[in-house]
Amino acid sequence: MVTETNYQVVHTTEYVYDDTISLCHNIARLIPRSTPNQFCKKTNVRIDPQPDVMNEYIDFFGNKVLYFAIQHEHKKLTVTVSSVVSKDNTGPKMNYHQSIAWEEAKKLLSEQRPECLDAKQYIPETPMTESSPEIIAYTSHSFTPGRPLFDAVFDLMHRIHHDFEFKTNFTTIATPVTTVMHERKGVCQDFAHLAIACLRSLGLAARYVSGYIETLPSPGKEKLVGMDASHAWFSVFIPQTGWVDLDPTNNQVPADQHITIGWGRDYADITPLKGVILSSGKHKLNVSVDVKRVR
Repeated sequence: MVTETNYQVVHTTEYVYDDTISLCHNIARLIPRSTPNQFCKKTNVRIDPQPDVMNEYIDFFGNKVLYFAIQHEHKKLTVTVSSVVSKDNTGPKMNYHQSIAWEEAKKLLSEQRPECLDAKQYIPETPMTESSPEIIAYTSHSFTPGRPLFDAVFDLMHRIHHDFEFKTNFTTIATPVTTVMHERKGVCQDFAHLAIACLRSLGLAARYVSGYIETLPSPGKEKLVGMDASHAWFSVFIPQTGWVDLDPTNNQVPADQHITIGWGRDYADITPLKGVILSSGKHKLNVSVDVKRVR
């Protein structure tokens, strides 16, 4: 019996600059973390040109972070991270529908309980998860009095999936979640932020999860290399149960096909690659992601 699924993930980011760059500082969060049902077996990082300084560390949220600096002239930067990740299929199947009522969960989170202390940092809203009267009203349709927390969150995920249009290039990471709520359009990052804003408006704990999802080609078609993409979903903390992931873009509870890089309060805590360059010119960005099963 197969007890695990192995994936190879190759994520390549390429910056091409109009002008020569003499200095850049970068922070990458592209190394998958290990979780109770996921183990990152190995990772290889290739950076061209070769960095002058490179350090790896664990951030406040437990994510793996790579800092590097290039202190000599270059016109292109390429960062390729190749990882082999194992997903465990043998974990117990939880009956989340037996979770406590959302009001009781809110009460437990407000108390000084040791098992809830870490989750408390995911309750306050952030600039990317600000609430609004429209968001509060939308949330209330799922969170009816006495409803089990998981049932309410699952219904919220289902409604976002059906009420919002997946539309690329309509938003940027700077687009307020209130705009996404009003326009009913966005991408996976927007839907994750919206769900988090809904939960936090009730005093519940929710975090932003960054990762990948295995995509399968149409019948009779070969999968195109590099045509996958980064993905995002959210996780809710259920007292007495723990963290439970939900993916509103695909209307499902993530399982074997979802690969976690890390998590934080919002996208800003788990940005895949960001940095500062010494230049006044423009640049072009190309991103390629390939997720495939391996033995």
